[in-house]
Amino acid sequence: MSASTPRSAWLAQSPAVLRDGRWWLVGEAGSVPLSDPAFTTVLDGFAEALSAADRAVADLHARPDEPSASVPSTGGRR
Repeated sequence: MSASTPRSAWLAQSPAVLRDGRWWLVGEAGSVPLSDPAFTTVLDGFAEALSAADRAVADLHARPDEPSASVPSTGGRR
């Protein structure tokens, strides 16, 4: 884990949280560590996909304003 990686990170708006490299489900009654490798693999993949999406959005925001080539111009008409 790099120095810039947080020790604890929530997965989107879910009860899943990654703490020190281990997945947990957190609720009002407490926390439960996850031990099912298939489930934690899915959580890892979802977390990576969210991270990639966040990076893509950040890259888009970092670009100077330019018209999108993928959206055809309607000339102001619909």
